[in-house]
Amino acid sequence: MNKGIYIATLESHSGKSMISLGLMRTLLGKMVKVGYFRPIINDAIEGERDNHIDTVLSYFDLKIPYEDTYAFTRSEVIQKRNEGKSGEIIDTIISKYKKLEEEFDFILVEGSDFSGEGSVFEFDVNVLIAKNLGIPVIIVVSGQFKNWEELLGNQQMAYRAFKDKEVQVMAMVSNKIQQDNLEPAKKNMRAFLPEDVGVFAIPLVNTLNNPTLKEIVKVLNGKVLFGHDFLDNQTGNFGVGAMQLRNYLTTLKNESLVITPGDRADIILGALQANISSNYPRISGIILTGGLTPEESILKLIEGLSDIVPMISVQEGTFGVTNKVGAIKSNIYADSIQKIQTTISIFERYVSFDPLVEKLINYKPQGITPRMFQYSLVKRARQSKKHIVLPEGTDERILTAAKRLIDMDLVELTLLGDVDAIHKTVAKIALDLDFSKVNIIDPINSPNFQDYAETFYELRKHKGVNMDMAKDRMSDVSYYGTMMIHKGHADGMVSGAAHTTQHTILPALQFIKTKPNVSVVSSVFFMCLEDRVSVFGDCAINPNPTAEELAEITISSAESASAFGIEPKIAMLSYSSGSSGKGADVDRVREATEIVRKRRPDLKIEGPIQYDAAVDISIGKSKLPESEVAGQANVLIFPDLNTGNNTYKAVQRETGALAIGPMLQGLNKPVNDLSRGCTVADIYNTVILTAIQAQGI
Repeated sequence: MNKGIYIATLESHSGKSMISLGLMRTLLGKMVKVGYFRPIINDAIEGERDNHIDTVLSYFDLKIPYEDTYAFTRSEVIQKRNEGKSGEIIDTIISKYKKLEEEFDFILVEGSDFSGEGSVFEFDVNVLIAKNLGIPVIIVVSGQFKNWEELLGNQQMAYRAFKDKEVQVMAMVSNKIQQDNLEPAKKNMRAFLPEDVGVFAIPLVNTLNNPTLKEIVKVLNGKVLFGHDFLDNQTGNFGVGAMQLRNYLTTLKNESLVITPGDRADIILGALQANISSNYPRISGIILTGGLTPEESILKLIEGLSDIVPMISVQEGTFGVTNKVGAIKSNIYADSIQKIQTTISIFERYVSFDPLVEKLINYKPQGITPRMFQYSLVKRARQSKKHIVLPEGTDERILTAAKRLIDMDLVELTLLGDVDAIHKTVAKIALDLDFSKVNIIDPINSPNFQDYAETFYELRKHKGVNMDMAKDRMSDVSYYGTMMIHKGHADGMVSGAAHTTQHTILPALQFIKTKPNVSVVSSVFFMCLEDRVSVFGDCAINPNPTAEELAEITISSAESASAFGIEPKIAMLSYSSGSSGKGADVDRVREATEIVRKRRPDLKIEGPIQYDAAVDISIGKSKLPESEVAGQANVLIFPDLNTGNNTYKAVQRETGALAIGPMLQGLNKPVNDLSRGCTVADIYNTVILTAIQAQGI
């Protein structure tokens, strides 16, 4: 079930707040607990809170701590981007959103405002956030001050940007449209949008665009002399009172804001009288410029009047004040109750969202992004902490990864090796490792050494192993670590940073053994590409699998993908797509594909298929137009180790993709092998995978 919707726009003052308020009202009518989240908010004056957040929390009485409703301020995002920490931005946003997702039935996510520094890259950031949260979007585009061509161009660009990143556009709203143009606006959107995308048009409502006296006071840094109770008055228009009173009165319009020098008592008193006269329009307020105020006798006269409109004194001159007032963009505030109610009323009149709600709830995101995948790994590892043994305890990379794992409280760790050597290595690299939180075992001197040797002897005596040989094996860190798992003293093992693959896996094959109905131990890499995660198998273990073995590798890889939240769409890779190719190699892939189809008819699989046809939608549809996998495969099975190992390394190096693994499949308990060229990040991620495997996936 989908639990969120993202409201995005291309520009500032698009009327996005109207959609947020109206949609929140709609959602609260259908669900018990609806949350609100803004990934990025504007910088505020110290002590002030974000106006959007305050308005939604206050009006709808949402019980969410303010600090949980946003991730970053605009300046924080800019600083992190400048420091090369863009990934940290997305990680934090995902984490805070997921926290709300656990507490609420549904989350309304409101994108950023496109105001101030950094707005140039802002739209791309919003697309990236929606993609990584895995939720559909509603795009809001303002039609104010645009011709048809400009409006349509903006809408098409926005739709393509989300579509290219495989983010579902649920609806598009043309906002601030002239009343007569509502139907043409919807017709223009429908012409390029798919039928399943809702299209709506909302008229320009001048009363919502007009600033209140409270907003004007804040911008002008004014002092309110009279009329504190009427600061929510909205200005319909404004004009300068510089001519004689008899002429100025004829220029007054309804809700006019009077701007006049503070010593023009005639204009001030005349405007106040006009306000209460049935023969003249009502005014919204009076701005006194130049830092001047009327004489004491005039102030006393005004003070005695009833229902005085706001009268505000400002220091700046008339010309500057007039320009500033004209530039003010009105906002909705928490205490603007009438404005909020008007906004919701307009939304409900022009946006019929009910037909989309069920579709919204049942929406399933396409694929999973690397950031989402890594977040889910950490979360799952924490749910049930497992004990992982690392046999290569003196390796600097192992120790550095161990510190990170311990600091994040993801696993319980045991390091194998000489205790003094491990301490010396930690001191050498100046690593602040808390030894109270990690176990260190020297196999030969451990209390379990004799028991482990005897157990190994009993397990392998039929293979000619004697006690001396058993003790020799148990002095080896790989054998000792594997025996810890066999005896239930650890849940999994990660090795290979300083040992060969055979050295790591052989002990597991000897006494951990394979799962029932599994004859082949194989491996997968989780390839974290730019905007998706693919599963590559087998790229580490089996040199030349038979068709039967290739089928088993495929089924194991599909099960691994499912266990980690990836709905498998399997491509059996070859140099040929479909039935065109001939030769022993392609025939073997074709045979393996048929075996999988017979054993697991529930799996979506295509083979043989070339790599480009498997992952590129246009090529896939041209070569295999009837396939439900071509162009969208996420589990890619290579025909042999030579092809798989070279391909994963080429993709990793050329694209900068993160390759998590290899993760071994088919063993009764998890043992995973590292490359001797592994990085700290490789070790960290492989330990987390192993811990999750140990949870019984």
